[in-house]
Amino acid sequence: MHEILTLQFGEQSNYLGTHFWNTQESYFTYNGEEESPVDHDIHFRPGVAADGSDTFMPRALIYDLKGGFGSLKRLNALYDLEEEANASSSLWNGATITHTEPSIDPSPYQLALDAAIEPPPLTPETVRFWSDYSRVFFHPRSLIPISPHSLNSSLAPFEKWETGEELFGTLDQEHDLLDRDLRPFLEECDHLQGVQVTTSADDAWGGFASRYVERMRDELGKSSIWVTGLEDSTTVAREKRLVRLLSSARSIFELSPSSSLYIPLANIPSSTPPYLKLTPSSPWHTSALQSAALESLTLPSRLRQSNPQYTSLTTIEASINRDGNRRIARLGMDVSPNDALIDKREEEERKPKVNGNANGWHEEDEEPEMSKCDIDFLPPSFLTGGARGMNGSRRKEQEFGIAEICRGEWFSSDDVTGVNLRDRFAGKTFLRTQSPLLYPYLTSFPSIFSFPSTTTTTPLATKTTLSTSTALASHIRSISRVAARTIGVDEREALMDGLETMAAEYEEGWDDDSDGFRGSGGEGEDE
Repeated sequence: MHEILTLQFGEQSNYLGTHFWNTQESYFTYNGEEESPVDHDIHFRPGVAADGSDTFMPRALIYDLKGGFGSLKRLNALYDLEEEANASSSLWNGATITHTEPSIDPSPYQLALDAAIEPPPLTPETVRFWSDYSRVFFHPRSLIPISPHSLNSSLAPFEKWETGEELFGTLDQEHDLLDRDLRPFLEECDHLQGVQVTTSADDAWGGFASRYVERMRDELGKSSIWVTGLEDSTTVAREKRLVRLLSSARSIFELSPSSSLYIPLANIPSSTPPYLKLTPSSPWHTSALQSAALESLTLPSRLRQSNPQYTSLTTIEASINRDGNRRIARLGMDVSPNDALIDKREEEERKPKVNGNANGWHEEDEEPEMSKCDIDFLPPSFLTGGARGMNGSRRKEQEFGIAEICRGEWFSSDDVTGVNLRDRFAGKTFLRTQSPLLYPYLTSFPSIFSFPSTTTTTPLATKTTLSTSTALASHIRSISRVAARTIGVDEREALMDGLETMAAEYEEGWDDDSDGFRGSGGEGEDE
């Protein structure tokens, strides 16, 4: 089965997760339709509703603060009968008085879905909660509200990293969260492929998720655990910005050792192409972009195993982390109409051939620049300077591993490896897969991509690039220096030493006595 279990912590994570699950729902095929290349059993679990009917719901645990679920109820249309049965089995026979909070009305989009009619267009103003555009039903055990904190509370803001860490300790001592929430889903899996975790990393959810993932690592041993740390790049007051930076530093320090792969992901990319039309203040917009990248990156892991493009999470992470010590990776994405890619490739094929081949890699070619993308998701907290040598001079960036996951006609068949290529160029590790399954444009997805030749419903080709390189060393050190100015003396040494150790893993080949870079492919030059 090779199941994947998904955990979502926090509001931005759940905005992203809603887009992700809507996309998975769009892959389902029904009677008379061609079978989907996606294996639904990997992300969805079979079950039985209270009335005996079969259900198929996401393998997901969704944590959010009180009030964060909007109009979404734990007991939905498939499980209302269970609510009635539980109510009738109460041990109390006396009179009862029920106190309820004011309910949140469903969005017009949700009402239209319930009525099986065409939903109205969504806008940043009409999307109040992530549940306003959700197209799937969740099992009651999947939805877990966290108290005593409330969404957007001014009295008890859920901002500081240690607040989340303390909350996890309190709740775990009372309920044993992993035993109550996680274990039932794990026991349903025949052969767990891995766990994907999305969490806000620059607020209290970073502390909550760090302790959760640490406990989960003890339970799962060497299983793949992918953690995506979401960071808010919007401009805020200096004091709040420092709180975010400190939380980000602590999340990296605590989460990356417990994870197989840690991907920092900004809600506003550091680089944006002209075709990207993003409203930075709308989490519906920013999470749609994040979801398109993350969903495309992990697409090979949910394909049917008979599909040549099937690639497990373990294989993808091994392609960028060959020695197991570089767990922090950089994610980028390119987007294009597929027709434009086909036209471009046909034009390339008409050019004079080299060694009988118009495309592909050739011995006389320079090393390909594979990880330069139109959209760079590395948060601003990382973008504080280029890679530098031990003597402080700026160096040429050296990449250790690259994974390219393509949807659409980005490359010819000669250029697609589908397997790990080690030591192809200067000791790097490459992985490239390409699937004809384009990224679907759903009614729940905002019109953030604009191309002259396409409409807002045209599926798009995406190329996501995951890489590890020497540039991450100076970025991690920059975060460490900022955090050192705001953290207490007792914790400062451990945090700085830990981040310094992580940074050193991205400097393989630097020579203290030389201005050059000595990698496995020879000595480099200064930029």
